[in-house]
Amino acid sequence: MTQAIFPLRGKPLNSEKYRIDKVIENKELKDLIIALGTGIGETLDLQKLRYHKIVLMNDADVDGEHITTLVLTLFFRYLKPIIDKGFLYVAQPPLYKVEVSKNESYWIGSDEEKESLIKDLGKKGKEIKNIQRFKGLGEMNPEQLWETTMDPERRVLKQITIEDIEEAEKTFEMLMGTEVAPRKKFIQTHSKEADLDI
Repeated sequence: MTQAIFPLRGKPLNSEKYRIDKVIENKELKDLIIALGTGIGETLDLQKLRYHKIVLMNDADVDGEHITTLVLTLFFRYLKPIIDKGFLYVAQPPLYKVEVSKNESYWIGSDEEKESLIKDLGKKGKEIKNIQRFKGLGEMNPEQLWETTMDPERRVLKQITIEDIEEAEKTFEMLMGTEVAPRKKFIQTHSKEADLDI
């Protein structure tokens, strides 16, 4: 009654590397733009936006994060008024389910949170029955997906905002643009800070 779902298949086109005509030729992105109803770029009409809370919901692994980044790039480059109005969010699905008993389980979003929870439960003398890692949202049954990611009462959403437009422009150009050298330098400089999903 209140939510619509648009399935995005595969990794979308990197909108930073292509002109608007090429972006519109991409079937997945074109269908998304049609579903939103606003048009794109200079013809964008925010009055025609069909949804006022757009939630990007991808897997909690590195592939899901990459897809989220690609879709955020599209919104930043060609649908920015949607971000400016505060209509864009990213869901925070769990990566793990830690079960202690039939009535006690925890949804965890990262390896660090999982390790911390295991220590805390150990200190309380609680035994863990099962730890399930979700490769993606498709591995959850409908009840789990509702409980963790779709239920407005319990889901965790991050609203996308742009605090520094110049810094955002530089970052998108560096990380998603056609120039390889700045991206390579950034990766080398920050490689020790990276989380590996193996």
